[in-house]
Amino acid sequence: MQVLIYGAGNLILSDEGFGVHFVRHMEEVYRIPENVELYDGGTLGIMVHFKFEEADRVILVDVVQAKGEPGDIFRYEREDIMLKNIPVKMSPHQIGLQEMLLISEMRDAPKPDLTFFGIVAGSLEPGDQLTPPLKAGLEKVAKLVVEELNKVGIDLERK
Repeated sequence: MQVLIYGAGNLILSDEGFGVHFVRHMEEVYRIPENVELYDGGTLGIMVHFKFEEADRVILVDVVQAKGEPGDIFRYEREDIMLKNIPVKMSPHQIGLQEMLLISEMRDAPKPDLTFFGIVAGSLEPGDQLTPPLKAGLEKVAKLVVEELNKVGIDLERK
């Protein structure tokens, strides 16, 4: 089973860069097996739909605008995304998520299992550091991702 862990975000807008910071956190803290790819998707959005098509399982990590406090984490599945049951999009790279999945469907590409972990941002001001609630969220989301991988028989070890 090929798994893609895709972190999206803009590193120059503080918490908006969470997904990219998350990928870096995973690289630093865990030994990643060959069948798991950590991918810094930055703000590429629809431009990297092929990455989703190469995987059997996709875990997407990004910020989301939802009711809650900064650092609150929400989980969504493919159906939530396709039915637009996810909260308001916050940034340009999120514009392409539904469209990216639709393009893959139109191409008759395989549909990987998809889970989206969205975390509520505290600040979108210019800056390259996460706010304290999102910095703490790195390990919280990592724990959720490790649990997801455990469900499909993939164990991540801490370095």
